[in-house]
Amino acid sequence: MATKMPRGAIPTPRSELAASEPYRAEADAEILVPSGEFPTPNHELATAEPYRASGAASESFIAWPKEIGFWGDEKVGNSSWAEEAFAKACAEPKVFIPTDVVLFTARECGSSNFAAFMETHGFQMERKAYLDGPFNSVDWTNTAALNSAIANVGPVKIGVASANLAAGPHGQVTPGTSGWAIHGLPMGQPENHCASLCGYGVLAALVDFFEQHGVNVNLPSGMPTGLCYAMFTWGSIGIVDRQSLMNITGEAWVRNPTTIVKNLSA
Repeated sequence: MATKMPRGAIPTPRSELAASEPYRAEADAEILVPSGEFPTPNHELATAEPYRASGAASESFIAWPKEIGFWGDEKVGNSSWAEEAFAKACAEPKVFIPTDVVLFTARECGSSNFAAFMETHGFQMERKAYLDGPFNSVDWTNTAALNSAIANVGPVKIGVASANLAAGPHGQVTPGTSGWAIHGLPMGQPENHCASLCGYGVLAALVDFFEQHGVNVNLPSGMPTGLCYAMFTWGSIGIVDRQSLMNITGEAWVRNPTTIVKNLSA
C-alpha cells in the first residue's frame, strides 16, 4: 500500500505512520512503550520498523493457546503484560507463563523501556528466559499485512478503546469465558487497553475453529458474516468483526519472532 502524502494541516492517520518506512538518522533508534494501555507517541510510531508481509497467508487461521489465564488483566494497567503471556502461550514453543511470574516481571520492568526489557530480560523461569523478538509496527487497516503477521509470525499486539467491550449493544466480552462475539463498536473512544489478535477468517470459519477447541460461540443478532478476528482480552478469546476492529484500534505490533528461548546460567 502506498503511503499518502503527509499533509501537515490534516494529521496523517496513525495506520499510515505504522506502514511508513522510517528515516534512520541513527542506527540505535528504539521503540519505548508499545503497550496499548496508552497510545504510542506518533513520532515513535513513525520511526518504528514496519512489518512487511512475507508470503501469502491462508484464507483463515487461528493460533489457539496452550492454556488461557487472566495473567493479572483483571487489574487496571496490566493488560499489556497479560497480552505478552498470551502470545507466549500461542506461538511455538507454546509456553504457559504462570501469573506470579507475569506480575513479578511487570514489577521488575517498572517504568523501564518495555520493548527493550522484553527483548533482553523477558519472562524468566526454570533457568530459561522467554524473550520477545524485535517489535515491528503493523498497518492494521491493511488486511493482507495484518493477516500475514498473525499467520506467519504470531499474535498481533493491539492498542484498543475498551469503553464498549464489556457493555456493547451488540454482544459483549465475557471475562474469563471464551466464545463471546461482538460487533457494532463505535469510533471516537480513547485507546486505553491492550488486546491480542490470534486468528482471522469469515465468521463461519472462526466459529468452526472455536468449536474444534471445545468452545461454543454466542453470536449476537446481526453479527456480520464476513471477515472477523479472534481477539484475546480479559482472560478470554472471542470474535470481533473487522469494521469494529478498525473503529477501536489505535496501533498494532508484532514481535518477530514472538518467542526467543534463552538458557540462563545456573
